Amino acid sequence: MSQIKNKKLLKSIAVQLKELRLLHNVTQEDFYNDTNIHIARIETGKNNLTISTLDAICKYFDISLSKFFMQIDNSK
Repeated sequence: MSQIKNKKLLKSIAVQLKELRLLHNVTQEDFYNDTNIHIARIETGKNNLTISTLDAICKYFDISLSKFFMQIDNSK
């Protein structure tokens, strides 16, 4: 089964994650050291990340998945 890839959505997620990271003054290196997640790869908007990974990222920044997606929806 091939993966479905919504490039516009992935780019919106990438932009929102980068804004969230910068808002918390966290470098990509610090984020990786804390979580073992390569956020730099995700911030390019090319990787089709899993919900589990996004959930872990949201927990790190203390934001719910629903609020995260609302912010993406509001930024359109």
